[in-house]
Amino acid sequence: MFTMRPYLLISNDDGVDAPGINFLIEALRPYADILVMAPDSARSGFSCSITSSRPLTYKVLRQEEGLTVCACSGTPTDCVKMALNLFNDRKFDLVIGGINHGDNSSVNAHYSGTMGVATEGALQGYPAVAFSLCDHSMDANFEPLRPYLVDFMFKAIAVGLPEFTCLNINFPKADKFKGIKVCRMAHSRWQNEVEHRTHPYGGDYYWLVGDCKELEPEATDTDRWALAHNYVAVTPTQLDVTARELVDVLREVL
Repeated sequence: MFTMRPYLLISNDDGVDAPGINFLIEALRPYADILVMAPDSARSGFSCSITSSRPLTYKVLRQEEGLTVCACSGTPTDCVKMALNLFNDRKFDLVIGGINHGDNSSVNAHYSGTMGVATEGALQGYPAVAFSLCDHSMDANFEPLRPYLVDFMFKAIAVGLPEFTCLNINFPKADKFKGIKVCRMAHSRWQNEVEHRTHPYGGDYYWLVGDCKELEPEATDTDRWALAHNYVAVTPTQLDVTARELVDVLREVL
């Protein structure tokens, strides 16, 4: 039982004006006090990048009882660092990234600025989750997520997470979900990623595109399988990237 309303730090990589983050704020505000520190424009694909070559700024966009919304000039990770260092009069109970417009399952998690929010929160010792909906549209329907968002928030705070871990939570594009699957990250690989184009006024340029190749399409314990079968995919993610199975081998070889 909480003695006071939980205090949440929310950020994203689609920008402070994105529908996803604003739905998340609206869904959780009845249950928690919220500080939003989000990029002032889209920073998709920024992963855990930080800004080191120019100064950062932020401005308060909304200030209401239990809610402060700020726009930051930096990356999603910058936003978390700014919030944790500048708004430290009260400890956050949970750091949340999202809701992302698009799929952050499998290897997409490595590129995701939404996951960058959760990663930075976990690195700093806070329980952290990232929410994504497998729909890139700015008109995506987030309403089916509402009860799950509230439930995940309370459970992540109450149960807690081990140090240097976070949750990557992906929702399929659907009006109703079959349920929740706790699963592992699928093995996949992006290929055919660079498309050559010619500018109408001359000169070449390139656009990042690509196809995601499933490396284990028959596996039924992965986030990709869960999403394909209309389940909410919850992937516990650890930040210690040591390949432990190689430690003994390398000790013998080296």
